[in-house]
Amino acid sequence: MNFLYVGIDDTDSPDGMCTTFLASTIINELKANNIEITGFPRLIRLNPFARFKTRGNGGVSFKIAINDDNNSQINDIELAKEIILRNVSELSMFDCDNTNPGVVFYQGDITDEMVDYAFHAIYDIITIEEAEEFASKIGAEIHKFKKGRGIIGSIAAISCPLEDYTYELLAYRHKDKYGTLRKIDYDSVVKMDKETYPETFENIDGKYLAIEPKTPCPVLYGIRSNSPEVLEIARDIVIPNEEIVDYCIFKTNQHTDMHIQNVDKIANMKQYACYKVKGTLKDNPHVIEGGHMFFTLVDESGEIECAAYEPTKNFRKTVAKLRQGDSLELYGGIGEQNTFNIEKFQVLKLNDIVYENPICKCGKRMTSAGKGKGFKCKHCGAKGSMKYIGKKCIGEQQLSRLKETDSTGRRVHPYYVYGKVSKFRSAYRCTHCGWTKYEDSTEEYWDDENIMP
Repeated sequence: MNFLYVGIDDTDSPDGMCTTFLASTIINELKANNIEITGFPRLIRLNPFARFKTRGNGGVSFKIAINDDNNSQINDIELAKEIILRNVSELSMFDCDNTNPGVVFYQGDITDEMVDYAFHAIYDIITIEEAEEFASKIGAEIHKFKKGRGIIGSIAAISCPLEDYTYELLAYRHKDKYGTLRKIDYDSVVKMDKETYPETFENIDGKYLAIEPKTPCPVLYGIRSNSPEVLEIARDIVIPNEEIVDYCIFKTNQHTDMHIQNVDKIANMKQYACYKVKGTLKDNPHVIEGGHMFFTLVDESGEIECAAYEPTKNFRKTVAKLRQGDSLELYGGIGEQNTFNIEKFQVLKLNDIVYENPICKCGKRMTSAGKGKGFKCKHCGAKGSMKYIGKKCIGEQQLSRLKETDSTGRRVHPYYVYGKVSKFRSAYRCTHCGWTKYEDSTEEYWDDENIMP
């Protein structure tokens, strides 16, 4: 059977609309005209640091099964194109300067060259001119509205392979409700989470309903899962307290870390791209005005400033437990300010010792006598050239396997995406002195040779 691949992108804006809703509206009209859609429509998240993204930087694609009868095939294709282009022209947010829709039609096999293009759109920045040239090369038909920047994501949404994927069910509101407060029943979401987790995930975060968007778009809620069947069960449990006009399940690369590239050293990272990188903390994390937390990551090739921004909420509390000398593997991307925005991190090795001034024989803590002059005791006047000591633990705090941002600030997958606990090693560390113990070991680490009674 032949297929007509359809890609749509860049139809929404911060003030409204959602390309998924537009796609769902189109699919419903196609089905009403007996035009068959094969499989689930796809939502492909592209480079999160793309400069001109309208909101979430996700393109949508789906494929239409084409009848083998030649006359019927021509009629179906022409009708499908008319329905698609008409809906895009009627529903897109053209009032927004940054909204530049693009639609792509393609018939043929998905080639390796197209797959490469998709990863290029996820990892890097592609211009409109480059997308036009590529479309011409593969024989795709493009339709540009205004500047037509959406063709970039449309080609990528058609071309992207989904060997690793999740599903998302999006429920849509009545038009009269756009921009008004959503009133989803909290207890029903708690029940849904309890009955469907871990097959569904990121449903609720304390009192915060993670399934509820905060923009004036058509989406009432979105439930994420590994199983489309479980999404139907979850939908039946959630009580919306307002009319749902439609819903659609998308197959997506969200929460798969597809946007994360492996890099062997800091110096090889580029701006406006996302990476998994290893390094060591050069300094302790510190907070600046606005609640943003920063530290510097360093390796043999260079260093980079890293940030856990205020919207990541409680994630910053975990970052604050890190100390100079800790070895980490960071996941995230480099934005406009050339700062590495942390999405999650894995502790590779903790710096086990926190050095403090020694205790005098009189029992009081000594102070520095000056650079290179050792220590002195303000209580009894004693002096000494003793070194700093590593202090033994007086309490412990858990530093968990893989720490990531709260649901409000996350684009990477959570611990239980595949229903399995991540295999990252847990460590316990004293926030007072740095004493460390690993969960799978009986060993404890501190500098007990220099501990003074």
